[in-house]
Amino acid sequence: MSDPILATHGLSKRFGALQATDDVSIDLRAGEIHAIIGPNGAGKSTLIKQICGGLVPDAGTVSLLGRDISGLSTGARAQAGLGRTFQISELAMEDTVLENAVLGALGARASPWSFWTRALGRTDLTERAKSGLDRVGLLDQQDMIVANLSHGQRRQLEVAVSLTLSPKAFIMDEPMAGLGAEGSKTMTSFLDGLREEAPILLVEHDMDAVFALADRISVLVYGRIIATGTADQIRNDAQVREAYLGEEA
Repeated sequence: MSDPILATHGLSKRFGALQATDDVSIDLRAGEIHAIIGPNGAGKSTLIKQICGGLVPDAGTVSLLGRDISGLSTGARAQAGLGRTFQISELAMEDTVLENAVLGALGARASPWSFWTRALGRTDLTERAKSGLDRVGLLDQQDMIVANLSHGQRRQLEVAVSLTLSPKAFIMDEPMAGLGAEGSKTMTSFLDGLREEAPILLVEHDMDAVFALADRISVLVYGRIIATGTADQIRNDAQVREAYLGEEA
């Protein structure tokens, strides 16, 4: 078996009496979608923040392509190849679709963020940005102000911004949130093809999407991974059914 693209090793984080993550070790392999599921308050957001650099763990490390990136900032991890979409949108709502995508492309080149408006005149950056927009079907909306996009289009734009980074791995935090049935179906189809470009660590509550997409699923409950396996293995795991899935299985 090849070495994982992304891996955590014993990540732990405590907030007072709350053990938010407890010795979490997971990995993401080439060409796969690995889903992290669990009830609200299970520690999923805390885990993602530790992986992406927004939260320093009390113990444990994160590696990307075999390199320990635990000491890197969020921006440095993105430049190293960690692409992320957010549970709550962090787009620049007052800027255009293209400007948001160029901002992502600029970050990929470690350019000074304070001079990002100059980047709109750089063909290499705008072409990279437009390529990402075209991939998600937003090229025709490139001049639209982001605040005027639908919720689903904003989720698509987040993916386009991540694509400009040419990521080695994607971290996607509830990409289906707020999309509705048809939007979730479209996003599911897109992510299914995206895994061949870079593997995806997916945090998602939409179990239909999870079971349709995931090669492996890890179940996080009270900060601990209680099971990892295929969709069928997770569906049929008595401990998982009791702790989380219930009738959804």
